Amino acid sequence: MKRILTGDRTTGKLHLGHYVGSLKNRVALQEQYETFILLADIQALTTHFENPKLINSSIYDVAIDNLSVGLNPEKVTFIQQSLIPSIAELTVFYSMLTTVNSLRHNPTIKTEMKQYGFKDVTYGFLGYPVSQAADITFCSAQLVPVGDDQLPHLEQARKIVRRFNALYMDETSAIVEPEALLSEVPRLIGLDGNSKMGKSLGNAIYLSDDAEVVRDKVRKAVTDTNRISIADKGNPDNCVVSVYHKIFNSDQYDNICEMCKNAQIGCATCKNELTISINQLLSPIREKRCYFESNKALVKEIILEGSNRANLIGNETIARVKNAMHLSL
Repeated sequence: MKRILTGDRTTGKLHLGHYVGSLKNRVALQEQYETFILLADIQALTTHFENPKLINSSIYDVAIDNLSVGLNPEKVTFIQQSLIPSIAELTVFYSMLTTVNSLRHNPTIKTEMKQYGFKDVTYGFLGYPVSQAADITFCSAQLVPVGDDQLPHLEQARKIVRRFNALYMDETSAIVEPEALLSEVPRLIGLDGNSKMGKSLGNAIYLSDDAEVVRDKVRKAVTDTNRISIADKGNPDNCVVSVYHKIFNSDQYDNICEMCKNAQIGCATCKNELTISINQLLSPIREKRCYFESNKALVKEIILEGSNRANLIGNETIARVKNAMHLSL
């Protein structure tokens, strides 16, 4: 089985955007690939270094969210990034080959600087694509599931690996150059109509939200602003709720859109139908989450066992690298 590496920054609980964009796909991929799930607490520090308590609690939250959607710890390896010394060492080595200009011109870095309102950035934030290259290659991951927005990061990692191999490694010791496993699912927009559902944007439905919280959030979701009353014909193309119906209530999507266009269904009823569908999806996830939240010792054991296994692989990688770089005594 080929090996993949994917994961999440530990900056809070995961939401439906994560589920649609990656988590659902991970559950399927675990049957086809040797899967490593990275709990990226070091990368979380690039934007949340002033709030270490959030990062600590989020290590559990992110792990539990992954477990709750159906990832099987007997099939996947959970890794806490900060527990893997080989990642830190590879980051240092790779940084020697990576120019500041290439990082500053990375389009994902530019987008995230704008999103967080950064006029200036820390060394860690600017350089986290280098750290990501280390994340991927310490365990010789061959494939990385990504969306379009993450392709620049992966291409940067591939360039780093190619240059590193050309300088130091031979065919028998070469670092694996990772390839993209491109996700074809659309990004879930926020409840407020923002192009992205995000933790920091206040427009998300979390996997941990209870039924009433989901109902309240859906009730406030943006709809067609030109539809003033139930007698007005609506335009599903201008409605956030319509986008959600297409994803979470696909068998009824066409019918709901037609009724909306003909003023045969009101926004309140439409939102109620969506609420039912989302809560049906989240109900078994909530049940599993409750179990793991009540058994945090088990979650810790899963993380530590996975990290220990990853360290065995990472130690072999770093020994090979140091030998090739003539850093071994």
